[in-house]
Amino acid sequence: MMTNHKFEKGEGLASEVRRQFGAEAMTRFLRTLPAFRPEADIPDRFRELLDRLDGAENDNVDRRDQ
Repeated sequence: MMTNHKFEKGEGLASEVRRQFGAEAMTRFLRTLPAFRPEADIPDRFRELLDRLDGAENDNVDRRDQ
């Protein structure tokens, strides 16, 4: 169970992250980065691991939405 102080701290952190991601300097910086995508010809084992990682991330997002 999250205490009120921890909740406020978490909300403050979330607000700060949103603020920083919305900043013009961050937008300019992110535009300089190449888009990430795995190479098309990676070994099957790595492709399977990436698929498992995607699944775990999606499960984590689904749990947070509940």
